Amino acid sequence: MEADYYKVLGVGRGATDDELKKAYRRLVMKYHPDKNPSPQADTLFKQVSVAYDSDSGSNVLASWKPMSVEEILTIDIKPGWKKGTKITFPEKGNETRNVIPSDLVFIIEERAHPKFKRDGNDLVYTHKISLVDALTGCAVQLTTLDGRSLTVPVKSVISPTYEEVVQGEGMPITREPSKKGNLRIKFQIKFPTALTADQKAGVQQLLS
Repeated sequence: MEADYYKVLGVGRGATDDELKKAYRRLVMKYHPDKNPSPQADTLFKQVSVAYDSDSGSNVLASWKPMSVEEILTIDIKPGWKKGTKITFPEKGNETRNVIPSDLVFIIEERAHPKFKRDGNDLVYTHKISLVDALTGCAVQLTTLDGRSLTVPVKSVISPTYEEVVQGEGMPITREPSKKGNLRIKFQIKFPTALTADQKAGVQQLLS
């Protein structure tokens, strides 16, 4: 990991060039091997020298960007959060010398579910049924997102555009945690590909 040169020199990140030069000169005098017999002096002298090029007199820190400080940020995901929801951590973003760090912003994305689609606070579920069930009624059995088994009886004649709405079985509403959107059940009707003459006559007789 790259050393924190400011810490090595014992100055703050907002130190001026003059302050950096003074700190460098003071530490060079303190840790120079010819002046300091301590076993650690040589190592410390080299660390100080990295922050300042004594041959050219140029200040390496003038163009050095402060090291990234590792920090674990915790996001408490709220039930019902939608795609595009932003979570902002003030001053936890990129750092530049003498500038207040930028904010770190996380944007929520939603992973597609194999059975449900989200529409606002509602959940949409598509159920396949036969033409007979569409005409005579059926019961839709499904497992909710929270693992419950749900049976929805449908007694109406089901057309291709019909929706059965189950109140309160949709997504949680973030600003009203005790409430949920609705579950909207759509139907995909499987029509027969062919009918015999007798079947056609029977259908005509039943529906006429």
